[in-house]
Amino acid sequence: MFGNKEGGEIAALPSIFQSALKRHFFSVEEVYMELKIAICDDDAAQREYLGEIVSEWARRNRCPVRLQQYPDAKAFFFDYEEQKDFDILLLDVEMPEISGTELARRVRRENAAVQIIFITGYYEYFGEGFDVSALHYLIKPVDAGKLCPVLGRAVQNLAWRQRSVLISTAEGEIKVALADVLYVEAEKTHVNVHTVQGNYRTRMALGKFSAQLDDTFFKVHRSYVAGLRFVKKITRSDITMANGDVIPVSRGLYDEVHAALIRYL
Repeated sequence: MFGNKEGGEIAALPSIFQSALKRHFFSVEEVYMELKIAICDDDAAQREYLGEIVSEWARRNRCPVRLQQYPDAKAFFFDYEEQKDFDILLLDVEMPEISGTELARRVRRENAAVQIIFITGYYEYFGEGFDVSALHYLIKPVDAGKLCPVLGRAVQNLAWRQRSVLISTAEGEIKVALADVLYVEAEKTHVNVHTVQGNYRTRMALGKFSAQLDDTFFKVHRSYVAGLRFVKKITRSDITMANGDVIPVSRGLYDEVHAALIRYL
């Protein structure tokens, strides 16, 4: 049995994985030769428990993983200065001196691809992940049945970052990763593609451009398609994106957009 910060016990891994991993089995051999995953948590029992889940998930999916564990952010950065190549980070939000969110901010400045998963015991920390484009928050005690699909999404996102769209602009053709597209805005005969790197304008109908996107995007208005991973807040009239931009939501589409966000999360 494994302990948690609340002092309770967590069911042994084999029974957890019987159901969790059967539902979330896939092969990632064609995507990465080896996934590099770091766990940073000041609770040794939690690090061990999360490590067991990750290792079993990797074994069941036949996914080579290099797993490293750190007791705090300082220990993480000591290694990170030498090897800035982690694919997935599992970070405890509450750590002494340097929090998990601050660690994530520092890493995100240099690495746009790394998948960040926050682990926390408190719901009020959820909003802190938007500025680092966190993949997901998990509440302690972490359940393997919830972590496994999130790890699967992380791998899919890493593969997805290899997908891109070619945008013809006045300056020439620009290749943009789908994972960097915040939202697309129609403007008469053109579309404005808003990305984390900047904005690009190309002569194309919104429908034609949208055909290049996948199901992590959703048409929220006749003139806007939003990247679900970058949605920070939604109301019945508009959406606030991770970069602070506010885009409209069609009145009749709110329920569909909200449902799409729930499915994505």
